[in-house]
Amino acid sequence: MKQVKYVVAGVALLAGMATAAQAASTLETVKSRGNLVCGVTTGLAGFGAPNDKGEWAGLDIDLCKAVAAAVLGDATKVEYKPLSAEQRFTALQSGEVDVLARNSTWTLSRDTQLGLDFVQVNYYDGQGFMVHKELGVTSALELKGATVCVQEGTTTEKNMGDYDKANGLGFQPVKFKENDQARAAYDEGRCDAYTTDASGLAGERTALKDPASHIILPEIISKEPLGPVVRHGDNQWGDIVRWAHNATLVAEEKGITQANVDEVVAANAADNTAADAEIQRMLGITDKMGEGLGLGNDWAYNIIKAVGNYGEIFDRNVGPATPIGLERGLNALWTKGGLQYAPPVR
Repeated sequence: MKQVKYVVAGVALLAGMATAAQAASTLETVKSRGNLVCGVTTGLAGFGAPNDKGEWAGLDIDLCKAVAAAVLGDATKVEYKPLSAEQRFTALQSGEVDVLARNSTWTLSRDTQLGLDFVQVNYYDGQGFMVHKELGVTSALELKGATVCVQEGTTTEKNMGDYDKANGLGFQPVKFKENDQARAAYDEGRCDAYTTDASGLAGERTALKDPASHIILPEIISKEPLGPVVRHGDNQWGDIVRWAHNATLVAEEKGITQANVDEVVAANAADNTAADAEIQRMLGITDKMGEGLGLGNDWAYNIIKAVGNYGEIFDRNVGPATPIGLERGLNALWTKGGLQYAPPVR
């Protein structure tokens, strides 16, 4: 009986090793294919959606571009694959996409039960509610008995249920398979309120018939750390995606921008006595840090040159000057009271 157990355990171990070996080939697969396949949302303004030129743009899209720039030296070498909430994790598990950058919430069950790894948080968020102004409410706690449009099978639906139960509000959920269906139904007046991540509410409001007729209520009812996802066991690939984001944080902290990165490289290469050692390491002037990632030593330079630093990415896609109009808040650098923090480049 013990022998059978050992055989079964051995088969399981070999199967796990085989899976890990297949997953570890992502870097070489992307290099040999010549492009990155990035799983993205089906359309969320500010995070991932075609712009007025028909080009994909958004905070998550810039992360895809950053990875392509680091690996292939060309941020345009990306195939964007729109995925519904139902499709997204399966597409990554099956190898249909190389990385998922689709405003997905990092949770314990997703991190441990799907064979996937969340490698970083590129946007700290929380769930909220949007209502029609004519409803006359100023707090989610006033939504007793309200009909609420929500996407089913998501953390959004579960969070709403928890909040309802904790506060005895008696919500009447109106569930939809896709988020755009939920938004459209809310816009048509079929629900009193609409719930999703607060950043998503800001983005979705821009797509309503009359955005000014809707308000986002102040309550944030959950933690929603959103970030890129890779297959479990593909450690090198996870490192690459993680450090693609981290490079944009270090760049912002050091004042390196898309416009001045060439000057920064020249200055730090020319005068070693006045140079910033971390900048030198990150931009490939010293120490060959790219080798640890399996990349060229210009990996971070290519990212910054292509998409800029995190502050530029944020402001361009969702910042105060955009129709989304979000403040940095939790997504400010740690040096400015936020949570965005990169480990040392050392």
